[in-house]
Amino acid sequence: MAQTDIEASGGAPDDLPPNALVDEIERTRADLARTIDEIADRVAPRNIARRTLDQAKERVSQVDPVIGGAVALAVVSVTCYVIWRKLRK
Repeated sequence: MAQTDIEASGGAPDDLPPNALVDEIERTRADLARTIDEIADRVAPRNIARRTLDQAKERVSQVDPVIGGAVALAVVSVTCYVIWRKLRK
């Protein structure tokens, strides 16, 4: 069984004044609410898509401009060739 902060500190719940116990419960509730909000934020589909897009943008921005230019030139060349072949027929 997991120990609570009260048990770990050696004090029994009866040793605490009622206000301290209420304060402890309120802090625990607030912590749990924050944790649940963080988990919900992490698993929300919109946020997952945004993080994935941000990662893809970062990777693309790290590509060497010479390599990016070569890839763009290759794509344009292949596209022009395909259009030229279709127009020739």
